[in-house]
Amino acid sequence: MSLTLYLLRHGETEYSRTGGYCGDLDPELTADGMQMAEAFGATYRQLPWAAVYVSPMKRTIATAKPLCDAIGLDMQLREGLKEIRYGEWEGKTNEFVKQHHADDYMRWLTEPAWNPPTGGETAVQIASRASLVIAEIEEKYTEGNVLVVSHKATIRIILCNLLGIDLGRYRDRLNALAGSVSIVKFDVHGPLLEILGDRAYMGEQLRNLPGT
Repeated sequence: MSLTLYLLRHGETEYSRTGGYCGDLDPELTADGMQMAEAFGATYRQLPWAAVYVSPMKRTIATAKPLCDAIGLDMQLREGLKEIRYGEWEGKTNEFVKQHHADDYMRWLTEPAWNPPTGGETAVQIASRASLVIAEIEEKYTEGNVLVVSHKATIRIILCNLLGIDLGRYRDRLNALAGSVSIVKFDVHGPLLEILGDRAYMGEQLRNLPGT
């Protein structure tokens, strides 16, 4: 048996629904976001879980809670799993950022690995802190299922790092919709992406909600 990593993005928030920049901001899940969390817990409670690692934000904790309550497993909170810090873009719309931070925005679009949002984080910085959490998991759990509950950019950057995809292309090559789960199996050849961005567990009505 090998280690299998489940990377779950938190359920819907008002910002994931509207597309506003939200990293350090700490919104609650919407009612639909809570339904996503409940659906994940109900579907995945049957798996034998070795551990649950969670970003210490309200939206990720609330997403992990139904499963943790069902299986009686404590969350292990890790700062390294937090979302990208958007700096001066926090809470702003894309239109606002393009108008007021045009140069930084274009640099970030072109090469986000090394160019941050104004006053924020680069993909390289996120990969550095998140990789420490993944390394901890690999060291402590050589086999079994481990859940990681994190955020859109962070999950895509973790996947790029594991799969050898250029960090500067994380926004172009992978997606992670609200409530989606991606599954990576660690075998003798290293990390193998088995499932990307699955939301089948939540049912058609939630899957068809608008948002990012």
